Amino acid sequence: MPEINDLERCDYMHAHEDIIAKVNAEMPDEEVLYDLAELFKIFGDSTRIKILYVLFESEMCVCDIAQLLNMTQSAISHQLRALKQSKLVKYRREGKTVFYSLADGHVRTIINQGIEHVAE
Repeated sequence: MPEINDLERCDYMHAHEDIIAKVNAEMPDEEVLYDLAELFKIFGDSTRIKILYVLFESEMCVCDIAQLLNMTQSAISHQLRALKQSKLVKYRREGKTVFYSLADGHVRTIINQGIEHVAE
């Protein structure tokens, strides 16, 4: 049985230049990859995931989200700020109350695909 190190070695003399060129042509710009990594960092916090899940069900204000998740309004506001900056949630004002909702259908798709992956 070969050692792991033997399997990891790459003989550059036999690199598949056609495959490398094709993949390299399809690779997004560094800025796009950076932005994608930043987006996934936002999903790396369970409180933000809970907030997004709550907003799947209904548009809600900070007070309602805080009560539902048994957290302070300050903590919810802090997380909503990060979600807004990442364009994952949007808001609308009705009098003195601000209601939050998912920014678009992509957010639901990302979460649902993540859940499917975890459930496999």
